[in-house]
Amino acid sequence: MTITEIAKMAGVSVSAVSRYLNDGYISDEKRKKIKAVIDKTGYKPSKQAQILRTKKSKVIGVILPKISSESIARVADGISSVLSKAGYQMLLASTENNPKKEIEYLNLLQNNPVDGILFSASVYDKMHQESLKKLNIPVVVISQQFDGFACVYHDDYGAAKAMTKLLLESGKKKVAHMGVIQSDEAAGKSRTEGYKDAMREYGMEVSASMMVTAGFTMDAGYESMQKLLRKCPRLDGVFCATDTLAVGALTCLKDMGRKVPDEVAVAGIGHNRVSRVVTPRLTTAHLFYRTSGIEAANLLLEMIDHQDNICRQTKLGYEVIRAESV
Repeated sequence: MTITEIAKMAGVSVSAVSRYLNDGYISDEKRKKIKAVIDKTGYKPSKQAQILRTKKSKVIGVILPKISSESIARVADGISSVLSKAGYQMLLASTENNPKKEIEYLNLLQNNPVDGILFSASVYDKMHQESLKKLNIPVVVISQQFDGFACVYHDDYGAAKAMTKLLLESGKKKVAHMGVIQSDEAAGKSRTEGYKDAMREYGMEVSASMMVTAGFTMDAGYESMQKLLRKCPRLDGVFCATDTLAVGALTCLKDMGRKVPDEVAVAGIGHNRVSRVVTPRLTTAHLFYRTSGIEAANLLLEMIDHQDNICRQTKLGYEVIRAESV
């Protein structure tokens, strides 16, 4: 069925039906007639035709590194809450932390009818930068600071520094760091720098023997805790780059008979659900992941509405959550 047929059945002009479908002005009488015909026939306008008329698909491409991650799920929830209220649909792609997939999805969405892209990647390199620059649609980067692009990110450095200082202020003298890959600017590099600077401010030595690079799983946290204890048996504190690693570290310490926090204190970042139920409850820093999704989605919609490539960078704060592990 076409809008010409709808117009004929409703006894109105084709232009009146077009205005109705595009939320334009028509009289209440004509609106009721058109609605009655559409309800009766179940007519749905062609998506392609709508895109041609409005130059908008009302679809946003969302590229996230690992949707099974609790923090990423919170980001996605924030994005969804904004887009659904604004009448947009979300086309979601999960890359499983694979940089090649991230580039592939950027290129794929560039050639598909999306009005903009919300993009979060595990790492950002020259390939990412080149792919982002080629986009002719608005894009907002989430969770990482990326020069030259609109982004919403966390104060990873500040949170890491605060957690390390908390360990030192509790009286711990040998505080180790369980980090992640340094190519991850946020969870890796920034949090490691926060740890190092806190140690230096307190006059503590920053030693390679007190640092280890782990994966992103609880098993990795467990194994890395074993490694740290072998390298430095007398350590009395450990700052973990993520709560997931910290929970793995806590499990390892329990299995080895080390008392937390009396013998070894543990702090993390993220404030995920497990951190609240593990024993002892984890001292951590709450990062506003859902808020980052909300802020990024609002920024992208602003860019779309104003047809402007706004290069605004928003840094979100953190909240120290004092619990039982420090």
